[in-house]
Amino acid sequence: MSPPLPDLETFPPLRAWQRKALVEYLRRRSPDFMAVATPGAGKTTFALRIAAELLADGTVEQVTVVCPTEHLKTQWASAAARVGIQLDPSFRNADVHSSRDFHGAVLTYAQVGMAPAVHRRRTMTRPTMVILDEIHHAGDSRTWGDGVKSAFEEAERRLMLTGTPFRSDDNPIPFVTYERGDNGLQRSRSDSIYGYSDALRDGVVRPVIFLAYSGETRWRTSAGDELAARLGEPMTKDLIAQAWRTALDHRGDWMPQVLRAADARLSRLRSHGMVDAGGLVIASDQQTARAYAKLLGEITGEPAVVVLSDDQGASARIGTFALSDQRWMIAVRMVSEGVDIPRLAVGVYATSASTPLYFAQAIGRFVRARVTGETATVFLPSVPHLLGLASEMEAERDHILGAPKDPDGLDDALLERAQRAEDAEGDLDKRFEALSATAELDQVIYDGTSFGTGARTGTPEEEEYLGLPGLLTPDQVSVLLNKRQTDQLAAQKRQKAAEPVPAQREPVVVLSAGERRNSLRRQLNTLVAAHHHRTNLPHGKIHAELRRLCGGPPSAQATIEQLEERIATIQTM
Repeated sequence: MSPPLPDLETFPPLRAWQRKALVEYLRRRSPDFMAVATPGAGKTTFALRIAAELLADGTVEQVTVVCPTEHLKTQWASAAARVGIQLDPSFRNADVHSSRDFHGAVLTYAQVGMAPAVHRRRTMTRPTMVILDEIHHAGDSRTWGDGVKSAFEEAERRLMLTGTPFRSDDNPIPFVTYERGDNGLQRSRSDSIYGYSDALRDGVVRPVIFLAYSGETRWRTSAGDELAARLGEPMTKDLIAQAWRTALDHRGDWMPQVLRAADARLSRLRSHGMVDAGGLVIASDQQTARAYAKLLGEITGEPAVVVLSDDQGASARIGTFALSDQRWMIAVRMVSEGVDIPRLAVGVYATSASTPLYFAQAIGRFVRARVTGETATVFLPSVPHLLGLASEMEAERDHILGAPKDPDGLDDALLERAQRAEDAEGDLDKRFEALSATAELDQVIYDGTSFGTGARTGTPEEEEYLGLPGLLTPDQVSVLLNKRQTDQLAAQKRQKAAEPVPAQREPVVVLSAGERRNSLRRQLNTLVAAHHHRTNLPHGKIHAELRRLCGGPPSAQATIEQLEERIATIQTM
């Protein structure tokens, strides 16, 4: 006997973007529909409402959900059950048919790739709606892509969902429509788009404040040479990667200092409104994850939850942590995508994985809003590529086929391997030995704006940023950060004015490149704030316009010359 159909009258109310997308879907009634919505916006609820509509009017008789991980299978089944749709998360390829106790099943992309013929037969047996969650994963390999296409090309309806419709490769994604642009490249087309900036404006997601830490790093190469570099300073790609890995080494001082700062921020949030706020450290591999857990235990006096993708009880630990008030979880890839832990409010990005896709999905774990005013804080290394991604949180990207690769970017094979290999030591690790690293707050990034602090670890400047109130609207965050920077500049001027005039000419003080760049960033942000008050344009749009006029990356990555050009330009606007 089949389970009863879901009752549309008791379905939870939809958000504005969900209602608009639902109306568009029902109006078009086309076999394929792709909805792009920022993590935390409610893609699952939207998809289940469409499934309920199609089951209720008899368009389909069963629903199949395909998602990236085993844990998400359980999460989808639980969400569906709450609205009266019964999905089997334990369906096996050997089962051939779904039990009549369910409206359908939840699968993984890997599961479909292993036996596409099984799921093709299931799909052809009864009119089926297929929900392809995080559809970009169907392009992860030829086997997965071909399997998904073969299994579901006969489905009555296909709904594609993603928070990040872009990939770092040219693998076409099944059932996604590509349109050729004026430049000859094919770009993915979405039927409904709800970006981070839209969700932030509507209060659906939290504002994210990035605290970027630099510091001195030292390591030894395989040839026995000792090298030293300051994290965040201009370097070759290989040196950046080695300084980055050195900073993340648990045996140095960088990670303990950053973890202490992150835990202090978590305590601040808990004592000022977010009483159950939780923290997540995203690590590069299993061995490092366990080492970070030990450090956090020493810092907090409480054990941290460690979640590894090959542990049988990983899903249960995630679920327990989500419902508890434990402070910290450390994970490798288990929670980089799709996992719903709304109380996560502080993150430490302690991995060398750096593709735009991975970064966006990782940051998506912290943005889900529960009540008005909650903020999220993410700590990360002051690495140019990461700073650029943090500055472009609001950017809407499509999947482009045949796009030229950025020769200066860090999305190369080296860091891709670091992202994929959880257990194996990377080639980079075999070429050098981390010796030491220190951490200091370099800059704060919010809404595309970089606020250079010039702070040293433990100074009042860092403590001020760690002590930001936990409940702030996006506008209040902008006002407060701009005020902090204005106050710092005023204090510096007062200190300079109070200094005694030397009796004789003293040597000219030459600023380092880092100090000069921080000073120019502060000057640019002050001018942007002034322009905002004159025009009421958002800070992010002003920075975007300056980049359009002058070229170059976000201010967090910009060179001294690029900052000087933008300062000269905004003074004429």
